[in-house]
Amino acid sequence: MIFAGVDVGSMSAEAVLFDGEKILAHSTIVVKPNPLQSATIVMDTVLAESGLTYDDVTYCVSTGYGRERIPFAQHDVSEISCHGKGAVWAIPSIKTVIDIGGQDSKVIRVDANGDMDDFVMNDKCAAGTGRFLEGIAKTFHLHVSDLGVLALNGTDPAPINSICTVFANFDVMCMLAEGQTKENIAYGVSNVLARRIFGLVSKVGLVEDVCITGGVAKNQGVVRSLEDIMEVPIQKLPVDSQIVGALGAALFACQRYENLQEKNKAEAN
Repeated sequence: MIFAGVDVGSMSAEAVLFDGEKILAHSTIVVKPNPLQSATIVMDTVLAESGLTYDDVTYCVSTGYGRERIPFAQHDVSEISCHGKGAVWAIPSIKTVIDIGGQDSKVIRVDANGDMDDFVMNDKCAAGTGRFLEGIAKTFHLHVSDLGVLALNGTDPAPINSICTVFANFDVMCMLAEGQTKENIAYGVSNVLARRIFGLVSKVGLVEDVCITGGVAKNQGVVRSLEDIMEVPIQKLPVDSQIVGALGAALFACQRYENLQEKNKAEAN
């Protein structure tokens, strides 16, 4: 049997195929103008790469933005639940999941089954999100993926005090004009985002082990800054951090199908 999870975020969309024990395939695309288009393209892609069709999928769960409007998904689950479920499947000891998305960030406390115990979310300010890093990268005329490498090469983080994206960008431009190195500015930017995230972590309580999900988890500058401010190591996931939400959705698809099968058997008896 094949179970599918589809996660449509603000900047990317992911699909995962799961056979009940392991990940069979996964795909990631840049989002399109609407969630249905994004979900369809990423699902078509992962199925084509696997030599499969929609008929081969036993059950599909959608998550993320517009998850209720994905017609090929039999059920939808919140991205908060999916990130927790996916992270604990990848590393069973995880207790705190930090999901840094394009437009929001979340800190999720989970139990041994990956089910949510508590969470807090920031969707009002861009300073703790991927959009913040993207804006700074544009100021540097760099791709956002290069920002983490710059930050790691920084030795003395630039003192960026504003947590507002607009003012932080202004600070960055002023520092560049004053001769600050891009490396130290990137280091300072990573610290700004880390402080914002740590504020969320403090609200739910820091419990190890900790991991980061989402595309920002690939930014090693942010990872370093978060480890420094939290004073705990961040566990490196054995799967692509960007597919954890879709993986969680696939796990929920498997779980929901099994529950439905058990219910049908009980009713038949």
